[in-house]
Amino acid sequence: MTERLLSAIDQRRDDLVSLTVDLIRFPTINPPGEAYTPCAEYIAMRLRKAGFGIKMIRAEGTPGDSDRYPRTNVIARFDGRSSGPTVHFNSHIDVVEAGEGWTVDPFGGEVRDGRVYGRGACDMKGGLAASIIAAEAFIATYPDFPGAIEISGTVDEESGGFGGVAYLAQQGYFSKPRVDHVIIPEPLNKDRICLGHRGVWWAEIETLGSIAHGSMPFLGDSAIRHMGAVLNAFESDLYPALDRKTTTMPVVPEGARRSTLNINSIHGGQTEDHFPGLPSPNVADSCRAIIDRRFLLEESIDEVKGEVVSILEQLKSNRPRFDYRLRDLMEVQPTMTDRDSPVVQAVAKSIHEIFDREPQYVISPGTYDQKHIARIGHLYDCIAYGPGILDLAHRPDEWVGIEDMIQSAKVMALTLNRLLLGQD
Repeated sequence: MTERLLSAIDQRRDDLVSLTVDLIRFPTINPPGEAYTPCAEYIAMRLRKAGFGIKMIRAEGTPGDSDRYPRTNVIARFDGRSSGPTVHFNSHIDVVEAGEGWTVDPFGGEVRDGRVYGRGACDMKGGLAASIIAAEAFIATYPDFPGAIEISGTVDEESGGFGGVAYLAQQGYFSKPRVDHVIIPEPLNKDRICLGHRGVWWAEIETLGSIAHGSMPFLGDSAIRHMGAVLNAFESDLYPALDRKTTTMPVVPEGARRSTLNINSIHGGQTEDHFPGLPSPNVADSCRAIIDRRFLLEESIDEVKGEVVSILEQLKSNRPRFDYRLRDLMEVQPTMTDRDSPVVQAVAKSIHEIFDREPQYVISPGTYDQKHIARIGHLYDCIAYGPGILDLAHRPDEWVGIEDMIQSAKVMALTLNRLLLGQD
C-alpha cells in the first residue's frame, strides 16, 4: 500500500506542475491584497471536485480588509469514514511584490529545466500544491481512512497574518478538538523540519521636534536630528550588546542565532508623496522609525523592550529638548515544538523513508503563521515543512524544483499515513 501511495504521487507529477503554475498566475500581492478571492475560489473549486467540504471565510474588519481587497480565506475538509485525528495543511496564498531584476514574467509560471518560476513559487504556492497532491493521493489510496484532512489557503502572512490564520484561530479553526496536527508547507528545504521561530517585537519610535523655517533651523527643533541620536546610540550601545547574545535554538542561517534589530523604515518631515522632487522648506517636527527586533528563547519580552526604552530615556535625560513616543505594533514570543511531538516524529520518519537520512531540525529566523496557531489556538503540535529553498523567497527569479515538490508531497502523504492510520 505504501508503494501504491508513492506511485499515486508520481502519477500526479504533471498535475502538480500545472497546479503550481495556476496558483502562481494569481497575482496575490500583499499589500494591498490583490486577487485573494479568485485564488481562494480556484482552490475551493479544485478541492470541492476532490470531495472536500468548503468554507470561504472573509476576515472582515482586519487590517487591510475592504470591499475592494477582501481578506478571503478558504478552508477545505475531507472527513474519513470513522472518527480519528485531524491533520491540517495550512498555506498562505499571499506573496510579496515582484520587485525589479526578473528575467522571466513573475506571474507567468514558467516551467524550465525542472523548475517552476514565479513570485510565490517557493514561498509558498509550491508547498500548497504539494499538500493538495499529497492529500488527494492519500484519499485515493486509502478511501476508508479514519479522521479528517484539512487544507487551508489563508491570506496576509507576509504582513503578520492578522486577516488569515490569526482571524481563523480566533474563530476556533486551529484548536482542539477540531484540529490535532498542523503542517505549514513553508520553504525550509525538503529534508528539514522547522520546529518554530524566533520572537519578534515590532514598534514605532517617534522623535518629536518643533517646526520652523528651513532657512532658520535654530528657531525650531529637528526631530530628524533627534532620530539620528537614537540611531547613533543603537550603533554604539545596542547592536554590540545584541551581537553578544546567542541561542541554543537551531536557527538558520547561522547569523540568525543572535539577537537582531533592523530599522524597517524611517519617515521624517514633510514627505514627497504629493510633490515628488520638491524640497520641504521646514524643520521636521516629527520623525518616525519602525524597528524590527528579533529575539531568542533565552530573552524575555520585557528585557527586549527595556533595552530600547533605556536608550530613549537616557537620551531624554542627557539631550536637550529630546522627547519621544513609543508604540507597540506587534509582539510574538519565540516558539519551538518539542522534537518528541507526534507531528515531528511522523514527518521525521517520513523524511528518513524518502531520503534515507535523518532530517535536520531548524528554527526559522523570521516568524510565520505558527505563531498564531500557538498563541491563539493553543495548539502546539505544529511545524513548518515544505519544498523550496528559503534563500530564494522574496527574490527575483524565485523558483521551486519539481522533483523537490514531488518528494515533499511523498513525505506529506507518508505523514498522513502515520498520523491517521498509525502505520510505520
